[in-house]
Amino acid sequence: MNNQKLKIKKKVKKHIPKDWLCELRILYRLSMETLNDVKRTGLVNLVIITTMAAILTIFATFFRTAISISSFAHELGNVLEISVYLKSGSDVSAVKNRIKEFEFVEGVKIIPKEVSWDNLKREMDLPDVENPLPDTLHVKVDKPENITTVFNQVKELSSVEDMSYAQDLAKRIQMLNHVVNTITVFVVIIMAILTITIINNTIQLVIQSRKDEIEIMRLMGVSNWYIRFPLIMQGAFYGFSGSLIALIPLNFVQNGLSNVHQFFMVPAPMYAQNLVIITMFLMGTLFGAGGSFLCIKKHLQV
Repeated sequence: MNNQKLKIKKKVKKHIPKDWLCELRILYRLSMETLNDVKRTGLVNLVIITTMAAILTIFATFFRTAISISSFAHELGNVLEISVYLKSGSDVSAVKNRIKEFEFVEGVKIIPKEVSWDNLKREMDLPDVENPLPDTLHVKVDKPENITTVFNQVKELSSVEDMSYAQDLAKRIQMLNHVVNTITVFVVIIMAILTITIINNTIQLVIQSRKDEIEIMRLMGVSNWYIRFPLIMQGAFYGFSGSLIALIPLNFVQNGLSNVHQFFMVPAPMYAQNLVIITMFLMGTLFGAGGSFLCIKKHLQV
């Protein structure tokens, strides 16, 4: 019986013409309700928005710094090469082509032993003896974390006599990337907890102050979403306003990191600032609205 009623309701709704002007009026009314709720909160708004701005500034600073550190790590990784010393009489071109087939290898450069010997004689005063140096291959790997894998693969080749690379530097780059990513995730979790807690407490106060008004609206048959929407929008407003204020300190962070990139002659990551700003606004607004929604479910039975 209930299912049949629902089907009839759906069919009736489909044939009812939509009054867009009425829907706009409802949206306007909901927006005014949100504004009134913000006004009722009074000076507490300033405390909430300032606190939100501080939390979002910390998040944005860590996120923007993490992008720059990843950029530095990538640049350092690009200069990391494996030096492969071949046995005498080895077919250098064949070995080069074999190594290029390995996964994670970006390029292989041949350094003939004659070139190495000439360079060494220019740097040092050496006696006129037969060239003792081997042919060398410089193997470039796509990422620092893959250098050990490629090293072990190349080591298995029969033509290879010896190998070397900056192992300590590669490990430190990997560790730095791991630490930065872990800290960023940790900051996001803390930010979410603090934001939701602050918004939750604020909306709870608003609900308590409007308890009688909300009860009257419920008795009048007002839609649940009509009651919920202004409260959710109020939380989103706090997150958005906090993000706007956080742009000021974030701009100083951006300028400082740009100077660091220029000093070390490392190109700054493209669109990093825009990515951080968009992420900050999204997270601030969503966490603000989410905190309100959780509070409504907990303290308001609508």
